[in-house]
Amino acid sequence: MDALVYTLLAVSGLLGLVSLLPALAKRLRLPYTVVLAAAGVGIGLLIHGGGSWLGAGPAGDFIKALGEVELTSAAFLYIFLPVLLFETALAVDVRRLLDDMGPVLLLAIVAVLVCTAVAGLATWWAWGIWHGQATQRALVVCLLLASIIATTDPAAVVGIFRDLGAPRRLSILVEGESLFNDAAAIVLSTLLLTMLTRGGEPDLAAAGLDFLVKFLGGAAVGWAMGWATALIVTPLRNQAQSEITLTLALAYLSFILAEHYLHVSGVVAVVLAGLVMASRGRTRLSPESWQGLEHVWGQLGFWANSLIFLFASMLVPPTLLNAKWSHLALLAALVTGALVARALVVFGLLPILGWIGASDRISVPYRAVMTWGGLRGAVSLALALAVTENRHVPNGIQDTVAVVATGFVLFTLFVQGTSLRPLIGLLGIDKLTPIELNLRNRALGLSLSNVRRDLEEVAARFGLDTSRAIDPLLERGAELAQEQLDLDARYGALSVDDRLYIGLSTLARYEEQRYLGYFHDGLISRLTVETLTAGAGQLQDGLKTGGPAGYDQIARKMVRPGRGLRVALWLHRRTGVERPVAARLSERFAMLIALRFCLQELQLFTRERLQPMLGKEAAAAVRDRLAARMKRIDEAMEIIRLQYPAYIESVEVQYLIRAGLRMEERATQALFEEALISREILNTLERDLRERRQTVEQPPQLDLGLATHELVGRVPLFSGLSPDRLKRIERLLRPRLYFPGEPIVRRGERGDTVYFISSGAVTVEVPGLEQPIRLGTGDFFGEIALVMDQPRNADVTASAYCQLLLLDKRDFNRLYNKDPVLKGHIDEAIARRLVG
Repeated sequence: MDALVYTLLAVSGLLGLVSLLPALAKRLRLPYTVVLAAAGVGIGLLIHGGGSWLGAGPAGDFIKALGEVELTSAAFLYIFLPVLLFETALAVDVRRLLDDMGPVLLLAIVAVLVCTAVAGLATWWAWGIWHGQATQRALVVCLLLASIIATTDPAAVVGIFRDLGAPRRLSILVEGESLFNDAAAIVLSTLLLTMLTRGGEPDLAAAGLDFLVKFLGGAAVGWAMGWATALIVTPLRNQAQSEITLTLALAYLSFILAEHYLHVSGVVAVVLAGLVMASRGRTRLSPESWQGLEHVWGQLGFWANSLIFLFASMLVPPTLLNAKWSHLALLAALVTGALVARALVVFGLLPILGWIGASDRISVPYRAVMTWGGLRGAVSLALALAVTENRHVPNGIQDTVAVVATGFVLFTLFVQGTSLRPLIGLLGIDKLTPIELNLRNRALGLSLSNVRRDLEEVAARFGLDTSRAIDPLLERGAELAQEQLDLDARYGALSVDDRLYIGLSTLARYEEQRYLGYFHDGLISRLTVETLTAGAGQLQDGLKTGGPAGYDQIARKMVRPGRGLRVALWLHRRTGVERPVAARLSERFAMLIALRFCLQELQLFTRERLQPMLGKEAAAAVRDRLAARMKRIDEAMEIIRLQYPAYIESVEVQYLIRAGLRMEERATQALFEEALISREILNTLERDLRERRQTVEQPPQLDLGLATHELVGRVPLFSGLSPDRLKRIERLLRPRLYFPGEPIVRRGERGDTVYFISSGAVTVEVPGLEQPIRLGTGDFFGEIALVMDQPRNADVTASAYCQLLLLDKRDFNRLYNKDPVLKGHIDEAIARRLVG
C-alpha cells in the first residue's frame, strides 16, 4: 500500500511541478525543454544526497518516492515515445512534409550514418591520444557512443522550435527529421552493441538489409494500422470518447505490434500511423471529435514530454558522479565531430537535392539553424541507459558511454538550446520579408479601420464619447502609413504580379478551409471533401511551382473526371457493371455543386476582404481567374443537366435541405445560449434534427439509363421490328456510357464493333474534312470498317454524356446478312458518308 501511495505521490507531484514550469520558462525567456532539464537535474541532486534537509513529511516523502521510481530504457521507449511521436505526427502538416520528404529522409537516415562515422572516428582519435592506444574494441565503443547521440530528440526539437516560433518550413524540416531518425539510431546502436558484446567482424550488407526491412516493415505496419483505424472510426462518428480512445490505442498498439511481435521499427510504425490519422482524421472524425482529439493529444504530449525529460534528467547527477577527465576529452571530440558531421550533411548533401529538383532549395540561414539546432534529449539518454543495463558490457565502458552521452545531451540543451533564439534573430529568419511586411501593414490598416467603425457604432448606440478610444487607433494608423512609405521607398511598391500571387495563395488556403467547413456542416460527403481538399492543396502546390499558370492548370484538372471515375468506367466497359460508375458519377455531381458554391464564396471574399488589401487591379485579376473556373464548372454541369436533369435537381434540393438543417441547428443552439429555451427543449429539438438529417444522409440514387430495351427504342433503325425480333437483337447489344471528351474510336485501329447512339452526341473527325461531323441520338457509326473490312477511317469522340449500344462484328455480320431492311439502311448510310 505504501509503495502505491509513494508512486502516486511521485507522479502527481511531478505533474504539479510541470504545471508551473511553462510560466517560469516564459518569464526567463528560455525554451521550456531547457527549464525541464534543469528542474530534473535539480531533483536528481536532491534525490542523491541533497534532500536530507527536507526531513519527514510530504516534501521529503516526495523526493524519497522519486528516488524509488526505477525506469528502465524499455520503459522510456514503450511508455513515453509512442505518445511523443504520435502527438508530433498528428500536428504535422502532412502535405508540406511530403513536399520536403527528400531532405527529411536525408537528415533522418544519412545524417545518422554520417554522424556515427565522423563523430565516432573523432572520439576514437581522442581515445587514442588520452589512453596511448586506439584498439578496434575502442573503435566499436566510440561508434556506439556516436550512434546513441546521432538521433535528434523529438521532444527536445519540437518543444524548442515551437517555443521559439520558428518559421513553418524550418519547423517542418527539423520535426520531420526528429520523427524518423530515432529508427535509424536505434537499429544502428543495437547492431554496434551486439558487436561489442559478442565480438566479430561487422556485416555491413546484413546490417543495411536489416535496417531496410525494419524501416519499411515499420512503415507498412503503421500505414496499415492507421488506415484500419480510419475505417473503424468512421462508424463511430459523433462518439468523441470512443474516437479519441481509439487513437490512443493506435499509438501504443502500432508500436508494440511492430517492435515486439514483428521485430520491425516501432518508431516508424507510430509515425506513419500518426501521419495517416493527421491526413485522414479530419474527414473521418466528427468536427467536435477532431477538436477534442487535438486538445487531448496536446495534453498527452505535454505530459509525456515533461515527464520523460524530468525522469531522464534526474539520472544526470548520479551518472556524472563517475565522470573522469578522460570523459571530458572524449566529450569535446564527440561534440566537435557531431557538429562537423551535421554541417557536412546540411551544407554538403542537402543542396544536391535542390540542384537535381528532388526538393525546394533551403536557404543558408535555414541550414545554419538546422546545423546548430540538432538537439538531443531523452531518447539518447534512454539508449545510453540500455548500455548500462547490459551485463555483458564492462563497467568501465558503461561509465564512459553514460557520462559522455549525458554530457553531450546537456551541451545540446544548455548551450545550443539556449543560443538558438539569438541565432535565429541574428540571421533574421524570424523577420518578415518585404512582401509579408507589406501585406501585414495592409491587413493591420484594414483591421484598424474596421475597429474604428465598430467603436463608433457602439458609442453612438450608448451615447459615449469615442475620442479617447479612437485617438490611439488614429496614431497607430499614421504610424502604419509611415512604415508603408518607408517600406515602398526601400524595396519598391508591390507589383501587380506579387499581389496576384498573394491573392491566389490566400484564396487556395481559404478554399481548403471552406471545404472542411462544408463537411463539418454536413453539406458534403467524406469522399467529396477528400477530393476537394486534395484539389485545394494541389492549387497551392501548382501556384508555388508554376505561379498563376500552375494555379490555372490545376484548376482545369479539378473539373476533369478523377481517377476513381476512370477506373469505374474501365470496369464498366469490361464487365458491364454499372453501380461503381453510378456512385462515382453521383459523387462527381456533388463535387461540382460544392465547387461552384465555394467559388461564389471566393468571389465575395475577394471583393470584401482581398480587394482592400491587394488593390483593385490585383483583385480584378483574381476575380477573372475565379470567373474562368466558374465558367468551366457551369459548362460541365450543363452537360450533366442535359443528360440527367431530374437527378441534378434532386441533388441540388438535397444540398439546400442539408444547408437548411445546419442553419436550423445553429439557430437552435443560439436560442439555448441566450437562455430562451431549456436544456430539455434543446435535446428534443436536436433529436428531431438528427432524425431529419438521417433522411438526407445518402445521396439520391442515380439511374444511368442503360436499360437495353429502353435504349433500343430510341434508335430509329430498330423501329418497326417485331417484338420477337427486337428481343433477339436486345440480347446481342451491350449498353455503355461515355463521358464528354472521351475518345470512342481512333483512326487506324482495327474495327470490331458498331455503335448505336441511344442518347447524346459524338464528333467524327475525318481526314480531309474541314469541319467535324456531328452525330446525335438515333445515329450509328463504326459500320464502314466492318462492312468493308478495313481499319477505322475517323476519330470519334463523345461531345456529351453518351448512352451507346455496342454490337460486335460477328453479331453485326449476322444481322447485316439476314435482314434486308437493316442492310439497306446501313448501306445507304455508308454510301452517304463515303461520298461526303
